[in-house]
Amino acid sequence: MSELKVIAANNKEYKVEVENDTSGLLNGNKFEWDVEHIKGNAYHIIKDNKSYNLEVLNVNKEQKLFFVKVDGEQFKFTVKDQFDDLLHSLGMDNLAAAKVSDLKAPMPGLVLEISVEIGQEVVKGETLLILEAMKMENVIKSPTDGVIKSVSVNKADTVEKNQVILNFE
Repeated sequence: MSELKVIAANNKEYKVEVENDTSGLLNGNKFEWDVEHIKGNAYHIIKDNKSYNLEVLNVNKEQKLFFVKVDGEQFKFTVKDQFDDLLHSLGMDNLAAAKVSDLKAPMPGLVLEISVEIGQEVVKGETLLILEAMKMENVIKSPTDGVIKSVSVNKADTVEKNQVILNFE
């Protein structure tokens, strides 16, 4: 049985325990449902003998945030599982949301190429520079979406581990 916590936009929480494909518990109350995929992001659901048309509008996987439309009415909610609760209890639930302001060299090496300039907007995963270390070229990618505030190194500079190589606004 998988257990989820669903938090609605109004911060009301629902405990959902899915027993199998057709039944589960909602806040401790048994429910029965049938879900049929129609096409794309559209689903037809029968729950407790009532029919619903559901469309998934958007999903933010990092934040586990869902935007859906049920019978024409839009809803926003967050889904958390036991691992999210564990991370929260350890104080590690907001690490992904931490703002990155400095990018440090992950290892000592030689700057072969700088792919960005001051004021440039970058997205998470975009190549920022290439660092040669131990005869290997290492692509250093952006850990976040942001704007380049400053670049502290030049092409052909050698850098030490943990040396700041650029800053984000």
